[in-house]
Amino acid sequence: MYNENKEKGVLRSLDYWTILIYVALLVFGWVSVCGASYTYGDTNLFSLSARSGMQIVWIGTSLLLALVLLLLDERIYETFAFIIYIVLLALLFVTIFNTHSIKGSHSWLVLGPLRLQPAEFAKFATALALAKFMGRYGYDIHRPKDFLITLAFIFVPIVCIVLQRETGSALVYLAFFLMLYREGMTGSVLFTGLAMVIYFVVGIRYAEPTILNDSTAIGRFVVLLLVQIFTSVLVGIYCRNWRETQWVLGLSVGITVVAMLFSLYVIPFDLFWIQMPLCILLIVWLIWRGFNSMLRNYWWIAAFTIGSLVFYNTADYALNHLLEKHQRTRINVLLGLVEDPKGVGYNVHQSEIAIGSGGLEGKGFLNGTQTKLKYVPEQDTDFIFCTVGEEEGFLGAAGVLLLFLALILRLIHLSERQPTVFGRVYGYCVLSIFLFHVFINVGMVLGLTPVIGIPLPFFSYGGSSLWGFTLLLFIFLRIDAQRNMTKRD
Repeated sequence: MYNENKEKGVLRSLDYWTILIYVALLVFGWVSVCGASYTYGDTNLFSLSARSGMQIVWIGTSLLLALVLLLLDERIYETFAFIIYIVLLALLFVTIFNTHSIKGSHSWLVLGPLRLQPAEFAKFATALALAKFMGRYGYDIHRPKDFLITLAFIFVPIVCIVLQRETGSALVYLAFFLMLYREGMTGSVLFTGLAMVIYFVVGIRYAEPTILNDSTAIGRFVVLLLVQIFTSVLVGIYCRNWRETQWVLGLSVGITVVAMLFSLYVIPFDLFWIQMPLCILLIVWLIWRGFNSMLRNYWWIAAFTIGSLVFYNTADYALNHLLEKHQRTRINVLLGLVEDPKGVGYNVHQSEIAIGSGGLEGKGFLNGTQTKLKYVPEQDTDFIFCTVGEEEGFLGAAGVLLLFLALILRLIHLSERQPTVFGRVYGYCVLSIFLFHVFINVGMVLGLTPVIGIPLPFFSYGGSSLWGFTLLLFIFLRIDAQRNMTKRD
């Protein structure tokens, strides 16, 4: 009787709105795979020899997998979280030495006709391990030991996936930092990451253009000025001393303006020789203020400033010597430093043409010319969103994005109502993964983000990604269904 009542309670507690969104995405995803893989003359979209037919198999097995996940006891996921994580780590490690190379990547395990990508399944395993560890009694994200162990859970799979030469999939795991922010991680970590992106983009993109009679590089000038501005603002926020912020900011900007006027009207010189000493003096002042006030935040801000200078001065070396040639070229194309519409930029260029040709209402199902003539490479996997834009137009593409928005908002709602830390952390891990995939994939197709080769959830062709996203989502739905029978932490 207890088991029967429990099953009835779980069925009543399932979030059917999320399941409905999931089914809708599967349907629209299958329609998109049909459009992307269809060639003129095909007569049977349901044939297993066609990708549209095989996608039905993946969808069917995903629905079966979802049902199994809902039937399992929710305690299994928390009890065996670490074991699942270790098993998936072992698979990731074994895959590094895989002799099968697919498009230069060793991230696939080939088992006869079946190909699996462990990196897709390691996402839910990492999410479970993080939820298990962060949900234990006494965990404090502000305690250095706990925070470092948490980072280890994230970065160990990242290292394994990078060694498989699958950088795009590895970057997805950085999405877990959004969950950490929700769980109390200081916003300075996310701000530091954003600042590094700004330094990299501005410093690399404008490294050559100059100002002030060709004496000062724009990129270096702007980055060093931003370092000073960011540092002074951080003093106000984290040291609660806005008077010092005004003083430091006024001094930095004032000296820079005077130096600019001198260089423009008296003797042209590189403002680097003014700005760099200003940054160094700022670091010395921060360290001194830390000792004087015994407030550690001054030292952390000094560390941020030092890290900013080190990062900027090593960014060019990292781009030109550490990254692979194709990765370097993709970044240069994105930043507009290289025009390569027939080479590395070909995918994005053709994708933009396909989306633009769809207009407002699209060309109709199976009537897209760019996709039917196979102008867009990977149009049924990484670039499948261009098929949506061409066949369904702006309205269809907007509708798909609204569906994803509904899923994201629903996941936020479900995560916030969890009675346990384990459920909340896992929910935000799922949310972060979906948000990252959608944002980067759609941005990649539109030419707004680098091409890193990650699938669009429930749309891109393939079993590994579809099963991986299904595992992520339905484990969370099963945990959520238990909320009414769980005592709140």
